[in-house]
Amino acid sequence: MPAEVHGILLLDKPLGMTSAGAVARAKRLFDAAKAGHTGSLDPLADGLLPICFGEATKFGAHLLAADKTYRVTARLGERTASADLESPVIEKREFAEFTRADIEAVLAAFPRDYLQVPPMHSAIKQNGKPLYEYARAGETRVREPRPVAIHELTLLDYHRPDVHFLVRCSKGAYIRVLAEDIAVRLGTLAHLTALRRTEVAPFSALTQWTFADLEALCLADRRRSLLPVDAALQAMQRLDLATDGIAALRQGRPVEVSAEARGAVRIYAADFGFLGLGEIQDGGRLVPVRLIAACANRA
Repeated sequence: MPAEVHGILLLDKPLGMTSAGAVARAKRLFDAAKAGHTGSLDPLADGLLPICFGEATKFGAHLLAADKTYRVTARLGERTASADLESPVIEKREFAEFTRADIEAVLAAFPRDYLQVPPMHSAIKQNGKPLYEYARAGETRVREPRPVAIHELTLLDYHRPDVHFLVRCSKGAYIRVLAEDIAVRLGTLAHLTALRRTEVAPFSALTQWTFADLEALCLADRRRSLLPVDAALQAMQRLDLATDGIAALRQGRPVEVSAEARGAVRIYAADFGFLGLGEIQDGGRLVPVRLIAACANRA
């Protein structure tokens, strides 16, 4: 019977695998009862896919909302229906001889906050049906633009016709659409030929595990590779709660605290570790928001 496993795996998802498939394989490798990913990667993309196990799934929304960083290769002068290699080239266009400086200037001038129209080949639903189903039936639907933030946009290399760049962006940004929008400013077309996610805030320089890495370990060592349940919450304020307040907090009752902090906090207690998230309201009342089971304390 699968075990109650708690923590976060930083998986280096391989090309050709769905995010759901990666979660299923990870659950088997860790013999875990519960797991979920925190922001899907298409089969044609590889790289960092954080997977939350057990009580860590309660805080997956924090990773869903986090900034993401990608290394991108876009081929200029060609367009596909899906804006990547999932579908064949349907249009070609000659384009000017660009220098690196030309492309760097376009990237530097690209708006950092803009309204992006989601692609037809996406899982966004209209009338209960994902857009990609309409697209595969040859239908085009009107999509409402969505605000996205581009925090960093850096040219890595250019060998005609391929542009290699790095982008750090907010949640909800479609990199396929970004590549097409950049191409418009260059006066041409584009589609993605490679996409790798390198960072999901706050995780960047930490070890990312491939399935081959994990399969080479025994089960106990695999489980030791997991980050603590609270690993994605380190940017939040910390509150150390007196142990005499733990029982009331776990019963859902507010606890009076002397901390000057206000707003959302991550809560810890001596000998207990991480307890969960709470909110300190005016008057010093700590209200529980999302608590973890006692067995899952690992901080």
